[in-house]
Amino acid sequence: MTEPTEFEKRAREVLEESAGRLDGRTRSRLTQARHAALAQLDQPARHWWRSYVPAGAAAAVAVLAVVMWSPAPPDQPAAPVDDMELLADADAPDFVNDGEDLEFYEWAAGEVET
Repeated sequence: MTEPTEFEKRAREVLEESAGRLDGRTRSRLTQARHAALAQLDQPARHWWRSYVPAGAAAAVAVLAVVMWSPAPPDQPAAPVDDMELLADADAPDFVNDGEDLEFYEWAAGEVET
């Protein structure tokens, strides 16, 4: 550690002199405040971003809900959500195993593509 400068020495003297003129009650309150501040240093730091995680999650869910349930633009025949619902529907007819109308479904698919 380097030797304190003349300014630092004089500042310390003035500070100690003024602290010596304080009454006991004020010294006690300053000591309590100092100990409280030092106790804060011992506690683990709270990460500020943790308080924003629930709000961020709620915003993400809201955006996802709007995207999933928004109507399809007029130039698109169906929204991808509608296609997913059709594929996930357990009560939908099984077109692949039902061989009698397979040619009709192939024709219909060709008509939709053109």
